[in-house]
Amino acid sequence: MSLHSQSRVLLLSKDSESKIRIVKIRDGTVIDHIRAGKALDVLKILGITGKEGNVVTLAMNISSSKIDSKDIVKVENRNLLDAEVARIALVAPEATINLIKDSRVIKKTRVELPDIITDVVTCPNTRCVTNKEREPIHSKYQVVSKKPLQLKCLYCWTLLEEEDIMSYFSS
Repeated sequence: MSLHSQSRVLLLSKDSESKIRIVKIRDGTVIDHIRAGKALDVLKILGITGKEGNVVTLAMNISSSKIDSKDIVKVENRNLLDAEVARIALVAPEATINLIKDSRVIKKTRVELPDIITDVVTCPNTRCVTNKEREPIHSKYQVVSKKPLQLKCLYCWTLLEEEDIMSYFSS
């Protein structure tokens, strides 16, 4: 196997207790406590394809002391925008965001679903004013329920159920 001189390989290793240990990043963001199986949705939300040049570490379905199993995403040299954190809250409401600087956690926050979500998902109602070409209106949803997740379009009152929202990010 040949690697370009600028490529880096991140290794996952098992310690003496057979737990997986993920290599630390120097600067960037760690998204932890993602619902198991949702890390790929988080990557899609962030627009990460692997072609950006940043090192991305992805661990899926690993054991957790807080929840049965979880996913983790680490992205070097990237800080998240508030809108990205709001989107992540839709698919991973238990997630924590850790900002890393010089290999140390300098800020740790829990994602929080805002009461109003703007310009995150498009309204499935084709007659909604947010879907009209000549109307410069962005979609806006009110969070009706967090468990199960349910959103209501503030323009046409269309309800989005959790599976509709998940399919929006998974498709």
